[in-house]
Amino acid sequence: MRPPERFRFRAMGSPCELRLYGPPGRVARAAESALREVRRLEAKYSRFRDDSLTAAIHASAGTGSGIEVDPETASLLDYAAAAWRESGGRFDITSGVLRRAWDWKSGRLPAAGQIAALLPLIGFDKLRWERPRLWLPRAGMELDFGGFVKEYAADRAAGCCREAGVARGLVDLGGDLAAIGPHPDGSAWRVGVRDPRRPERALAQVELRSGAIASSGDYERGMWVDGVRYSHILDPRTGWPARGPAAVSVVAPHCLVAGTATTVAMLHPPAAARRFLRGLGLPHLCVLPDGSVTGSLSAHRDSGSPPARSPAA
Repeated sequence: MRPPERFRFRAMGSPCELRLYGPPGRVARAAESALREVRRLEAKYSRFRDDSLTAAIHASAGTGSGIEVDPETASLLDYAAAAWRESGGRFDITSGVLRRAWDWKSGRLPAAGQIAALLPLIGFDKLRWERPRLWLPRAGMELDFGGFVKEYAADRAAGCCREAGVARGLVDLGGDLAAIGPHPDGSAWRVGVRDPRRPERALAQVELRSGAIASSGDYERGMWVDGVRYSHILDPRTGWPARGPAAVSVVAPHCLVAGTATTVAMLHPPAAARRFLRGLGLPHLCVLPDGSVTGSLSAHRDSGSPPARSPAA
């Protein structure tokens, strides 16, 4: 079996790759379409660009006039609203303002007063969302699409490849993986899940023929202060780092769903995270702070130690 064509690029702050099977011309067109879609979404929802929709939403905060959004953004806002409700406020795209207080390179904790000053700007329930118009009532409020747009982009990129006639391949956006279809012989893609305490080691191997897998963990960023590790995953209800699992991986029909599930699980205490994941009924792996591993994917733990192709948080 010939290996797939590989297209490597950077997007959304991450190394990315497409692995596609098919006639060269068709594969090239599919890759171009998928990359164009990822770039479009990055430009549209980036918080780093002055010309993005996100920047326009932020500029409307506190003006009283609000802003009308397009159908795609409206659907994402509907999804974010449902995720906020179902997660008990743990999944909250208004929480990006917390970056104003947290500097992970400084090695210093923010003052409690800094966090307290930002909390009034956080809470999806503080928004006024009447499709297609959105109001951010307080100046300084923000929306951070970064918490789920990369997973959405992985799903869209896979869809673009299928629309271009490529039925077998894999989309990898910074470790958020969406299967277009299995290898030509019907075999699954083998995905390594990173050990959060030994990043060079694959903790488990997951077989993926369809759907997607996303992971979240405390290994990518964070800091140690006075012997205590502080995760970069912040609880929007308190403004402080979560004290949840060390890492979570979830397999779901869509990368967007898998990514949301991992984020919400990381914001539960370890025992509650296990209950939450079991209740979803999705294949998952949960690494607890003591290094123990639970979940249906733990049955596929790898006995060797190859480097993991781990999803980033």
